Amino acid sequence: MSTRKNEAADEARKDLSAEQVADYLARHPEFFTANGHLLAAMAAPGRWAEGVVDIQQVMLDRRLEEIEELRNCAVEVIETSRTNMTVQTRTHAAVLALLSAITFEQLLRVVQEDVPLLLDIDVALLAFEAGDRPLAELVASETRYLKTGAVDETIGADKEVRLIRDVRDDGTLFGAAAGLVRSAALVRLRPSRTTTAGLLALGSRGVTFHPGQGTELLQFLARALESCVQRWPGRQA
Repeated sequence: MSTRKNEAADEARKDLSAEQVADYLARHPEFFTANGHLLAAMAAPGRWAEGVVDIQQVMLDRRLEEIEELRNCAVEVIETSRTNMTVQTRTHAAVLALLSAITFEQLLRVVQEDVPLLLDIDVALLAFEAGDRPLAELVASETRYLKTGAVDETIGADKEVRLIRDVRDDGTLFGAAAGLVRSAALVRLRPSRTTTAGLLALGSRGVTFHPGQGTELLQFLARALESCVQRWPGRQA
């Protein structure tokens, strides 16, 4: 029954004449007020005979194109601003969660369990350079350990953050989650009297991170994390 109605409606539209359209618009002068987007797709009549270029119309068409481009740019800026605000809010929430930790072990749990949820990613891990630390300690610890100089090799000697779109990790950074991570952000953790050089590794199964993104909030998160780690001067990472 519905198919027949649709076919009948299609036939009615095919039989619609210019006079009927004009009559409808005459009886509904507010039509384009409620459907202004249709005007942009309509062709305006020329003022001159065929073969004569109407410069005013050309300029008008150009202005309409510029207006449409500006409108698209405005929409893009608004969407980008909303995304940035969301990321900022999430980062601030993650920092507050780190500051709430009252022990080193609790801080590690916040990093591994709470930070991924707050940042809408899949994995968050701490890694520190530890030289020839025994394998037993590596397995028992909630923190990953790297060879001396690994942070500079991984991030870059002169960089604070490295964003990777397609991760190739053998388990050195993300351990058992290496196969899950597709994109990653690696943020340098500066050494102090109580810690060696380290990094915060954030991983996502989607293309959450990629080169060209802003890194200010990631660095802010890392600096807050450094302060939290240094609360316990007797605890060597």
